[in-house]
Amino acid sequence: MSRIVVCALIAVMLAPPLSAVAQTRVKVAKNKYTPAQDVQLGRQAAAEIERKIRIYNDAEATNYVRDVGRRLVEAIPPEYQHSEFQYTFKVVDDPSINAFALPGGPMYVNTGMIVAAKEEGEMAGVMAHEISHVALRHGTAQATKADNPLLQLGTLGGAIAGAVIGGPLGGVVAQGTQTGLGAFLLKYSREFETEADVLGSQILARAGYDPNDLANMFRTIEQQSGSGGAPEWLSSHPNPSNRYQRISQEARLTPVESPIRETPEFTRVRARLHDRPASAGRGGPVRGDNPPPEDRDPGAGGAAGRVEPPSARYRTAGSGNLFQVSVPENWRELRGDNSLWYAPEGGYGQAQGRQVFTHGVNFGAARAQGRDLREATDQFLRSLAQGNPGLRQAGGYQRSTLDRREALALPLSHVNDATGEPEIVYVWTTLVGNGGLFYAVAVVPQGEARSYQGVFQNIIRSLRLAQ
Repeated sequence: MSRIVVCALIAVMLAPPLSAVAQTRVKVAKNKYTPAQDVQLGRQAAAEIERKIRIYNDAEATNYVRDVGRRLVEAIPPEYQHSEFQYTFKVVDDPSINAFALPGGPMYVNTGMIVAAKEEGEMAGVMAHEISHVALRHGTAQATKADNPLLQLGTLGGAIAGAVIGGPLGGVVAQGTQTGLGAFLLKYSREFETEADVLGSQILARAGYDPNDLANMFRTIEQQSGSGGAPEWLSSHPNPSNRYQRISQEARLTPVESPIRETPEFTRVRARLHDRPASAGRGGPVRGDNPPPEDRDPGAGGAAGRVEPPSARYRTAGSGNLFQVSVPENWRELRGDNSLWYAPEGGYGQAQGRQVFTHGVNFGAARAQGRDLREATDQFLRSLAQGNPGLRQAGGYQRSTLDRREALALPLSHVNDATGEPEIVYVWTTLVGNGGLFYAVAVVPQGEARSYQGVFQNIIRSLRLAQ
């Protein structure tokens, strides 16, 4: 009898802790890309993004965020580690509550996110959640799931950058870009959000933090939003219905004694950022010392107060393996959320932290259900209307052509979110590739529609599609 008892005791001693056995194992989604390609995409996107955002070059804040990040990376469970990945951490000089991580490891934390956190555990919670998206390779997994013929490795990096730089855009045309090329990179699915919550909780526990701080940070962000709408981070991270319960459940499986909460380093860095003048932390894309036109608030006459008339001379533009088009020589190319904009100086800008357009043309692609052009276009228009209750058809469908292909065209009416002025939105659609709907959307104030009609016609006639 005593031998049986001894054997039983040995078996208990050798068994792993109950929490290790009970932890949820996150199943990695199907992915047609390699980890090395994740790294390539992340580097490409990071290079483009860092030309458009203001990096906060403060050694103490940067080193502090980097130290927390490295602690979390070391806590990633072995089965989710990738030797190819190179996790880096930078602080963005932007007061908006946001943080994002790119495939392969580059991560950025806004100064506004650090200030919003009540303690280090909350900030670490957001970072662990973002690191989990990277470790689980959710960006390229969603690209795999989308299975869009227009999504190719060479275009994904730009699509990621466009999603991050553009943020949640204002106006009817901006809403349309969220359904365009690479929209999966702008907003993770609720399934992937739950997976990042679960793995993020495990990473926090392994790093010495309380996993409940991740749930606490979600509540903190919601409280910080007040009546001004959801912060940018929540707009790109949909809330699963049982998020808090699921994190609490995982926290019970990974108990931590004496967890890290508020540290002297966090208190010092947060206080410095909190006490900075508001103008010093203004967000938005910055190149050099002078803010570009898109960093100004739009007025009734356009984003910079005066919209430069379209040049009579045209130049060739486009996205290499997607499309080619001729636009007025003085129109700039700007990336929207996974799409391309061409707009005149003064015809775009920032309003309430969102990028808006009053003049210009946008090109992108959306997934089409089936091969019926009218049904696919109806679906696309419904996606536009979801975020723009004031959007109305100003006429019926008209048969048209885009690069000698059957197309549909119709005008819409809308009131621009930034200027409060009525505008006309022209939409053209055609089917491309295997399951894609290519769209061109032009926007102009109602009072200027006639003078821009010829410009838009020239642009549409010049369009050449690669698919």
